[in-house]
Amino acid sequence: MKAFNVASLLVVMGGVTLTPSVYAQTANAMPMASSPVASSGKSAPTDKQLARDVRKALSKAPNFNVSNVFVKARGGVVTLSGSVPDGPQIQQAGDITMGVPGVTSVSNHLTIYTKGY
Repeated sequence: MKAFNVASLLVVMGGVTLTPSVYAQTANAMPMASSPVASSGKSAPTDKQLARDVRKALSKAPNFNVSNVFVKARGGVVTLSGSVPDGPQIQQAGDITMGVPGVTSVSNHLTIYTKGY
């Protein structure tokens, strides 16, 4: 009987120690904060402010139509989505965005739209 109890205990303990730890994450869980990017003494702009700064820079660019361009920022990474009327404006938008202070990279998902569609 003692041998059976010892064997059972070993099986249970082995199962517990060999089982990997699993952590569930809900969809509304708070993301972990990333470390701030080193800057020249100024604090990094907030995501909303960075998106505003990018949109403002795009709107000031000559011959650039910003009406269908959407800007999102997160931790210095800016995502451009929407559409522009001319192909060269896609590259122009990426170049302008990289020139805005606080932008670390650009994910450019802009497309070309044609009138009437």
